[in-house]
Amino acid sequence: MIYQVNEKGYYGDFGGAFIPEMLYPNVEELRSRYLQIMQEEDFQKEFRQLLKDYVGRPTPLYYAERFSKKYGTKVYLKREDLCHTGAHKVNNTIGQILMAKRLGKSRIIAETGAGQHGVATATVCALMGIECVVYMGEIDIKRQAPNVARMKMLGATVVPATSGSRTLKDATNEAIRDWINNPMNTHYIIGSVVGPHPYPDMVARFQSVVSEEVQKQLQEKEGRENPDYVVACVGGGSNAAGLYYHYLDKEEVGIIAVEAAGEGVLTGKSAATSALGREGIIHGSKTLLMQTEDGQITEPYSISAGLDYPGVGPMHANLFRTGRGEFISVTDEDAMAAGLQLCKLEGIIPAIETAHALAIFETRKFEKDDVVVVNLSGRGDKDLNTYIEHFNL
Repeated sequence: MIYQVNEKGYYGDFGGAFIPEMLYPNVEELRSRYLQIMQEEDFQKEFRQLLKDYVGRPTPLYYAERFSKKYGTKVYLKREDLCHTGAHKVNNTIGQILMAKRLGKSRIIAETGAGQHGVATATVCALMGIECVVYMGEIDIKRQAPNVARMKMLGATVVPATSGSRTLKDATNEAIRDWINNPMNTHYIIGSVVGPHPYPDMVARFQSVVSEEVQKQLQEKEGRENPDYVVACVGGGSNAAGLYYHYLDKEEVGIIAVEAAGEGVLTGKSAATSALGREGIIHGSKTLLMQTEDGQITEPYSISAGLDYPGVGPMHANLFRTGRGEFISVTDEDAMAAGLQLCKLEGIIPAIETAHALAIFETRKFEKDDVVVVNLSGRGDKDLNTYIEHFNL
């Protein structure tokens, strides 16, 4: 089996570019040039330099001793929470701002749910002196107020999406509308491995620095490049794509994807796409999508703004369909408990998205000598209000 994208922009049955005619020139320009630009020596040099000096890479691979002892296995945390801006998102925005400059674009738009991608986009736009507009659902603006403030401090215009469920899906719809209206000067920095080809592949390539580092770091710590399992939370799935990237074709490495079950997979308040989704088209690509019998998109729900998405990236849809990935759904309640537990066992406050990935250890058993790498995709500063309300802190 091939788990990487093919030349037509598909991962197995999923992917492609289903876009309005107005967007064809933009997407085609990007598709025809992205690989060539990414391979240029000066691009790679600038990208790597910024990751090192600005983002603070490589991020540590931390052996979580007390957490490991509790669950009777070896758990390593890839500390993406220590990146500048507090999450993995900046790896991709650095790459895409450099891409936009080489394509001659003078304006950037983005969508955001948890706000981390919005902050990361506003950050690189400030760095490069480029205009930045971020679309964010009205509900997410309320529950992620600190990130909204950060974006504004960084000079971005934050535009609320007031239609539909007023969350990530609707913010993405608004961003696509903006792009249709401003095709010439605007580059859309998509924050996850979603959207029309080449976005899922391009974002995965920028995020692949995560698994590239894990290979080297595990060699130092365990004398081998390959862990037994890689674990990440999946909404759209960019942090997961980054951790899985160099292991996709290594069948001996188990891939575990953790989705948000919300109040329970079958409660009607969930975002567990693998369990509830059917083939459909959203935001320009064919993927697994939560929808009604007649194809209307079902409103997703999760306590975590970054997992509150009705679809999943086409790479992940293919990992599910082929059985290469093991998909586990975690409820709000279990995720919150796992987040608090990491605080108390390791002195690390994780983003609620990440807490979903940590929650699987309660039920998914591993062998004593298994090496399990979890992508600690973001830090919990942005979620303090949710933690405070949930636990009456």
